[in-house]
Amino acid sequence: MPGKLIECVPNFSEGRRQEVIDAIVGCFRNRNGCYLFDHRADKNHNRLVVSLVGEPESIQDALIDAAKVAVRHIDMEKHQGGHPRIGAVDVIPFTPVKAITMAECVDLAHTFGNRFHAATGVPVYYYEEAARNPDRKNLEVIRKGQYEVLKTEIGRPERHPDVGQPALHASAGATVIGARPFLVAFNVNLNTRDLQIAKTIAHAVRASGGGFSHVKAIGLALADRGMVQVSLNIVDHEKNPLYRVQEFVRMEARRWGVEIVETEVYGMVPAAALLGSTEYYMQIAGFDARQVVELRLLEMMEEGGDA
Repeated sequence: MPGKLIECVPNFSEGRRQEVIDAIVGCFRNRNGCYLFDHRADKNHNRLVVSLVGEPESIQDALIDAAKVAVRHIDMEKHQGGHPRIGAVDVIPFTPVKAITMAECVDLAHTFGNRFHAATGVPVYYYEEAARNPDRKNLEVIRKGQYEVLKTEIGRPERHPDVGQPALHASAGATVIGARPFLVAFNVNLNTRDLQIAKTIAHAVRASGGGFSHVKAIGLALADRGMVQVSLNIVDHEKNPLYRVQEFVRMEARRWGVEIVETEVYGMVPAAALLGSTEYYMQIAGFDARQVVELRLLEMMEEGGDA
């Protein structure tokens, strides 16, 4: 059995060229101690999100290999997509899972940031719990203006990277590395083409707009599907569960006569995040997660005992 386990969800700025996606994802396959749980590429976002769980050293080795592929094939001077980004390897977060603390994940992020820069030449910023500058804890602060603005402002002292010279990599931009709790990527798609509606709702629901704490949101157009999306990151699903965020989006959308078409969970999600919304929508009284057969079996296996 492995000892320390972490989750890592690296985001790459490529969601359209299948050969590049396959090459990046291939770096995480068939590696001892590194388990590829999920990967999703979105053409509208032009972004690849990979979900990994495993041993810290194995995951770091795989990340370096994948980063080299991304730096070789992704040119930020040509990149266009709906999702904010500053680099070919845009963000790498580490999350404690088992037998490892958040403080250890912070140290891991800092150590890996130096290794990443040495291997790729890409400057590194630290965020969330790993932030060395408290003003940079939030990812959106580092990505303000995205690649195009950072390219001209990186020379300003307040925008210098934490690792590397104050200049973007010629084609791969910069990378943000950090440590954080589990994050749920949750999208709500609306039956309208009016992007301003999605942007207005996103502003209302996110913490920075006066909405829910621990919630980040942007409005995006899904042009090929004829609808718009409120794309959300729920940083703490216990404080603001999925159902609460969804119902707020539904309420705001109805101001314009717009309805929710569907929702999406992007990548991996803790069972508790889904069960909380199941309990709410089904109005289950006194529900306990231990009533879920698979979860109880896993708990018993961990304990090595009987129910």
